[in-house]
Amino acid sequence: LRVHRALSWLDRAERCDDNDGRFVFLWIAFNAAYANEIYDQERSPEHKVFGRFLDKLVNLDKGDALYDLIWSEFPNSIRVLLDNRFVYQPFWDYHNGLVEEAQWKSGFERARKSAHKALAGHETTTVLSIVLSRMYTLRNQLIHGGATWNSNVNRDQLRDCTAFLGKLVRYVIQLMMDNPNTLWGDASYPVVESS
Repeated sequence: LRVHRALSWLDRAERCDDNDGRFVFLWIAFNAAYANEIYDQERSPEHKVFGRFLDKLVNLDKGDALYDLIWSEFPNSIRVLLDNRFVYQPFWDYHNGLVEEAQWKSGFERARKSAHKALAGHETTTVLSIVLSRMYTLRNQLIHGGATWNSNVNRDQLRDCTAFLGKLVRYVIQLMMDNPNTLWGDASYPVVESS
């Protein structure tokens, strides 16, 4: 069910002719792959759910395709993304008066250093988690109407994130198909018969 749903959204993303729409469809494909039905007493932030999912994927990735994606195919785009304050949620929290300037800046620097250390240390899950948290901020900007369709603003990060996510989703689906006996948890909104 997960793979079927993810493939359907990946197909839609690949037929999309603009990066705004393509990014949204790719994020849905990613969600279809990792999202679990979570009951009220178990609710945890979404980043923890996809963190556990990424751990599982990295452990199954015997050929290091995910690490190669980060290190070989997109190292410059990832470095630019890590240096981009506009996809770092605490930067926006500062602009909304929720945190102090020093707080978001020190957190930003710590996250950058952590990501670079993880890159050098072959810590694929950590790097992917940091990159996806930045992409999640971009996702929120689009999904919650915090950006204009086809705007001149945020084009570079949207282009880079769309290219990276397009490759990542393909690898995720491939790893899931290559490991059919792995337990992924209950899918969200399972298909049920109408009565």
